[in-house]
Amino acid sequence: MSVPLAARALWYVAPGHAEIRAQALPPRAPDQVLVRSRVSALSRGTERLVLEGRVPASQHEAMRAPLMEGAFPFPVKYGYCALGDVEDGPGALRGRRVFVLHPHQDRFLAPAAMCIPVPDALPDHRAVMAANMETALNILWDARPLPGERCLVVGAGLVGLLTASLLARMPGIRPVLVDVDPGRAALAAAVGAGFALPADAPGDQDLIIHASASAAGLALALDRAGFEARIVEASWHGDRAVPLPLGEAFHSRRLSLLSSQVGAVAPAMRGRRTHAERLALALDLLADPRLDALAAPVARFEDLPQALPALLAGGAAAPPCPVVTYI
Repeated sequence: MSVPLAARALWYVAPGHAEIRAQALPPRAPDQVLVRSRVSALSRGTERLVLEGRVPASQHEAMRAPLMEGAFPFPVKYGYCALGDVEDGPGALRGRRVFVLHPHQDRFLAPAAMCIPVPDALPDHRAVMAANMETALNILWDARPLPGERCLVVGAGLVGLLTASLLARMPGIRPVLVDVDPGRAALAAAVGAGFALPADAPGDQDLIIHASASAAGLALALDRAGFEARIVEASWHGDRAVPLPLGEAFHSRRLSLLSSQVGAVAPAMRGRRTHAERLALALDLLADPRLDALAAPVARFEDLPQALPALLAGGAAAPPCPVVTYI
């Protein structure tokens, strides 16, 4: 009789509190792999809302991560940025480094179909941003940018920075990142974008991506939009009501406000790319070494419960992608 494998996972248990819980893994099913974690990443915006218990009841089902356990608001095992080595499973994956949409856990079982092999040349700290790059990719599929458009990205968090990095690769586009923190200027430059404080953000923009998760940021996006511009709302505001200035020139400028959410493949590519293919492409897009500036180790897994509130709160010195290490 086989001995159950032991694992430890991070659980959100009450507003502002998390803990590491031990659990026994069941026997591996034929379609599963056993993964030992190397790193995981904190998705600061979403996981801060989870930690604070601010996931609206109406969104509990929509907000479920693929392999989470528990239920909102608490207790819940939540997360979707894990990278590790396959210890056991189908021959094609055994011994491979894989990215999985799994919560923070030192060892876990996952469906083989959800394990995306990581290119050998891609370092852990960049590969673990795959879920965020997938979000940025989906935003661009929703936004449908055109060469030469004037583009603004409001909010220089990880998703905003990755979105700007993709826009900067397009012919004739020099995106400008807008953020209240002047310290983000260096990160904007690292991904090939310009930078402006809100008061200095350029106007008459053709395409604006809003990723600041603030009402002020969305109002700024509407204010800086040009005639028939597209504003893509990429933030998630949780349970907060967001006032919108839809008077003034909103109608005379014929503005379009579009939501973007990664749970569904954007209409432009739906039916053409699966979720797995989109995630694999996101890993390929992380081959750009300039993105090293966005991620940094911040805590060991064992120390995560105590460090979590400060890490999710962010701050001027915090990296856009906080990386948790396991080895």
